[in-house]
Amino acid sequence: MTSGVADPADAVAISPAADPGFLQRHGGTIEYILIPGAALVAALAVFGLFVALSGKSPLDLYFYMYYGAFGTWFSWQNTLTRAAPLILTALCTALPAQLGMVIIGGEGALLIGALAATSAALLMQSAPPLAVQLAMAVAGMIGGGLWIMLSGGLRQYRGVNETISSLLLVYIALAILNHLVEGPMRDPASLNKPSTREIGAANMIGSIPGTDVHWGLVFGIVAAIASYILIYHTVFGFAARVAGGNIRAAKIVGLGVGRLILTICFLAGASAGLAGMVEVAAVQGRTNANLAAGYGFTGILVAFLARQNPLAIIPVAILLGGISASGGLLQRRLGLPDASVQVLQGIIFVAVLASDALYGRIGFLKGKS
Repeated sequence: MTSGVADPADAVAISPAADPGFLQRHGGTIEYILIPGAALVAALAVFGLFVALSGKSPLDLYFYMYYGAFGTWFSWQNTLTRAAPLILTALCTALPAQLGMVIIGGEGALLIGALAATSAALLMQSAPPLAVQLAMAVAGMIGGGLWIMLSGGLRQYRGVNETISSLLLVYIALAILNHLVEGPMRDPASLNKPSTREIGAANMIGSIPGTDVHWGLVFGIVAAIASYILIYHTVFGFAARVAGGNIRAAKIVGLGVGRLILTICFLAGASAGLAGMVEVAAVQGRTNANLAAGYGFTGILVAFLARQNPLAIIPVAILLGGISASGGLLQRRLGLPDASVQVLQGIIFVAVLASDALYGRIGFLKGKS
């Protein structure tokens, strides 16, 4: 004689993935992890195929990528150091995305933030180091914030596409940096590589105790957490997401869409501007052309791979930072060109964009039989 009640042991044995109710509740979350992950794996497979066609072993490629990114403590520190500006520049794309805006000008905001931070440090040479560092952070954030807010203002008041304007502003920022570094702000002692005067060793922000990773990583993590709280746990963030879902409906219900756009764009630019300040105060010690290292453009990829989620940006930035950190090892051990990492990032970006068509189309993640 059998009981009509299921055996608890049998219930435990049932996989959550086979429970339609579970999939209906969590299918969306699984999609946000599964689809970008699959896009990343596909990109690595395609890149491995290209490497195989050049006569190298894809298995060696993957091994050295892992070893160069996460294989040793030195590799980890290199990865985390590269991840710091990626977190901040990714927020420059992720925050406006909540309003349905595609801002890709993080590189320009980083350069303007670096110039503003350097200017503040050079004007306050006699001030205490802590005061100089705070002034650099504030100046960098204001400079970067105003730069991206310009794209928001052009979108709101002149109808200019923010994607185009923010991209063009990158080249304007680069031209401004070159003009100032090679002209009014140039250190006469910098002969071969024009740069500004040094901000001073005392004004550098240093490293996290016990590591060679600078404090910029902490700044980035705090900024990402604060952005998540702002977007998902405040009235302002709710209003931004409502406007991003349907801007006409937001205007009808009386939301100040213009204020939301300008504020979000300023915060986005401030994040990238802070990245510029960190690169000056923790890495370069001055402003020069080395600051145009592509962190702003890689940050776009980080934001898209993280689905514009501020918290997801942290692990994705570490992953992309690791890929970047492994570039030197790939060049030495496999003889790959220096631009190989950029090629891989391009393949990843294409794969992520192509994978967007899969969201909401995977039947088993909806609990369908």
